[in-house]
Amino acid sequence: MALEQSVARHYTHGSLQAAIFGALEASGKEIDRLAPGDLPAVDEFHIGGRQATVDFATQLGVRPSLHLLDIGCGLGGASRYFAHERGCRVTGVDLTEEYVLTAETLSERVGLGHQVSYQQGSALALPFDQGSFDGAYMLPTWA
Repeated sequence: MALEQSVARHYTHGSLQAAIFGALEASGKEIDRLAPGDLPAVDEFHIGGRQATVDFATQLGVRPSLHLLDIGCGLGGASRYFAHERGCRVTGVDLTEEYVLTAETLSERVGLGHQVSYQQGSALALPFDQGSFDGAYMLPTWA
């Protein structure tokens, strides 16, 4: 557990939501009227960004009505893509509490709170019953 706590501390920013909303405002976005397409530049920092998510979804044949598990969901960018663009329901799990809270906030702001949910937890001890999902994925991040 010490390693997991160390990883979570490494990724904790402290004022992540404020930084994201500040960056969005600086880029001309109205933070009270966000759409899913406003977020990929700030919330998909895994290797390959949004294009990798799109390509991955195509390769997997992701289709509407699937319930997917996003392991290491970060800020929820990929899960929001699968929900908005592919019609899936997605549950994300991440070690970092701040990421989970930010993912929830961003999802609510873009109207996807009913399709995605997030939970703090470890990929090594997933807090879900077997068979809870139709599939699972993990997108590697920049270190």
